[in-house]
Amino acid sequence: MLLAMDVGNSNIKVGLFEGEKLISSFRITTNADRSSDEYGLLIIHFLSYLNRTADEIEGVIIATVQPQLRYTLDRMTHTFFRCHPMFVSYQLNLGIKLQYDSLPALGADRIANAVAGYELYGGNGACITVDFGTATTFGVISEDGVFLGGSIAPGIRSASEALTSRAAQLRRFNFAKPDHVLATNTIEAMQAGVMYGFAGLADNILAKLKMEVGPAFVVATGGLSDVIAGDTHHINTVDKLLTLKGLQIIYNKNR
Repeated sequence: MLLAMDVGNSNIKVGLFEGEKLISSFRITTNADRSSDEYGLLIIHFLSYLNRTADEIEGVIIATVQPQLRYTLDRMTHTFFRCHPMFVSYQLNLGIKLQYDSLPALGADRIANAVAGYELYGGNGACITVDFGTATTFGVISEDGVFLGGSIAPGIRSASEALTSRAAQLRRFNFAKPDHVLATNTIEAMQAGVMYGFAGLADNILAKLKMEVGPAFVVATGGLSDVIAGDTHHINTVDKLLTLKGLQIIYNKNR
């Protein structure tokens, strides 16, 4: 079995694959202060819940935007799973070409999304991935498998935290989408502004990307992608496991 880890700024998504099938996935909070043993025990607990053991893990692939966690996760993999982890980078065989000015600065999660976007949704035209994470990232992959670049905007959670931390009378709120934009209380006003505002942000950027590259199939991922997508005109489908699927594809190309 394959253990895939998408290490983001806020959460780590962990997926367990048997062949090409994703058996299960879970999230843990990203914490640079956790030791390799703590991360390992959390994953072992996850495996035991599924009646699986560490001995069944044949490979580990990691995409991380947290360089300081690389050593910790490398050590965890060697200690608990007795194998060398594969870290996603532009130097691997990806099945796509990367047309980007600074390849070392291209996030591993964006690479995984691009690979999955092209393999699963591309080929009959351009494909655009939208990831509603700590940052909102857009990636464009051409019909012939070239990553052309994209855009990066603030994330929903980070923008909301900035809003509530800098305004004394605005308190934290749940990410629920109200039925209307004309809100009559502060909580719903913030919910409407953030949820519908980010739908508009996504739609505007996608419209402009399509003006530059032509028609494209758009797949969205990330924690709130299913909530946002319904209020956009350009998102064709939601695949909340897109990044993990990309990791599995990359692993199979480089094992």
